[in-house]
This record gives sequence, C-alpha cells and structure tokens, in this order.
Amino acid sequence: MNNIITILPVSSFDTSKTRLSPFLSNDEREKLLKSMLRDIVSNIKNDVFKIIVVSNDESVLKFARDILKIDTLKENEHENNYLNNAIIDAVDYIKKFNEEYDILVLPSDIPLIKKENIKYLADCDEDLVISPSKGGGTNLLCFKHTFEFEPLFGDFSFFKHLNEAEEKNMSINIYDSFYLSIDINTPQDLGEFLLHGKKTETFSYLSSLNISVTSIHGQERLNVERKNE
Repeated sequence: MNNIITILPVSSFDTSKTRLSPFLSNDEREKLLKSMLRDIVSNIKNDVFKIIVVSNDESVLKFARDILKIDTLKENEHENNYLNNAIIDAVDYIKKFNEEYDILVLPSDIPLIKKENIKYLADCDEDLVISPSKGGGTNLLCFKHTFEFEPLFGDFSFFKHLNEAEEKNMSINIYDSFYLSIDINTPQDLGEFLLHGKKTETFSYLSSLNISVTSIHGQERLNVERKNE
C-alpha cells in the first residue's frame, strides 16, 4: 500500500452540477454525483492509503460514511472560495497524523480514474503530478514531500498550479491522460462520457435517462439530447 491520501472535496448535492440544469433535474444531478463518487471510490479505494471526503453538507458526509464507507471531514465555515478552503482544511487535518503522506486532490466528476492512474502517481518521483482538464483546469493534483502547497482551483488553475510549483522549485510531472480529462459539467460532457465510460455506474445511470448522442460536424462535435419517453 502506498502513502497517498486522497482528498475529495464535495460542495453539496443540492447545488451540484448546476451547469447541467435544465438538461438534468435537481434529483438527476444528485444521482449523477452519487454515481460518479461511487465510481471514483471503487476504482481507487484499494490502491491509496485513505480517502477523505470534505464537505459542509451533512447529506454528503453521511453518504460518504454510510454508503461509500470512507472517512469524512466537516469543512470549516468560510466566507468564500469553498473548494480551496475545504482542501486546506483537509490538509491541515492530515498534518495532525504526524506522518509523511502524498496528498492527492481529485474533483468529484472524473469517474474514469483507474487504479493504473494511482500506480502512475506512486511510481513518480516528482514533487508535483498534475493532469489538465479541458479549458485549463486541473483534474488531478498530487503534491509530494510537502504539505505546503496552496490549492488554486478555479479559472485556469492548471497554469496557476504550475506557476506555484515553479516558484517553490518543485519538480513537475504533467500527466496528460485522456480519461482523466473527461469531467462532467455540460451536456456535451455527458455525451463524451457515454461514448467512453462504459462499465461504470455513471454510465449505467446516464443510460437510464434516455440521452441521445449523435456525431455532428460543427463547432460542437456531439449533439446531445433527451429522447422522448
């Protein structure tokens, strides 16, 4: 077993994936998030030392404890920038273990992460391993040999994280992975996932929603629609 502790920050079920509204209802978006969390946890649970879900939503924490059977941390009260502050809360909590760990931060919407990705991280010697998302975001952030790395998730976070690592003279490994780049925020992302995400709970759930995906030759490569019942 490696010494990677995974932090999964989750805001709330009620406000999850608002960019998918009105394509998916509130209830459907909650079930989608739960499916994605199940996939992430089941795919990596046996290959990391610990997974911690951090949230200020009691229903999220209860789901993580009772259904996913993983550790949880109640986020402190913050005025703004939930995601980064929640990650900092989790890192501060891990520091109290008085052991050296590699910190892996994952978003809650990359259900195609695999054990092979964790093995890649464990085998890396670099201080920072990072995977970009489409649009300049960060879909995987692993910092090693230090707890003193500030999470900078938000617009163009990939480049902000690289700049921070360079300022700290950290060695960097840019982990370019197609499957890690598939996050789910828009109907187009749902279509992409339905093409590539078979054999996952997320795929099974989305398949139950009568979503039609067809190829088009335009600015958007996929046409994603809800079929009539």
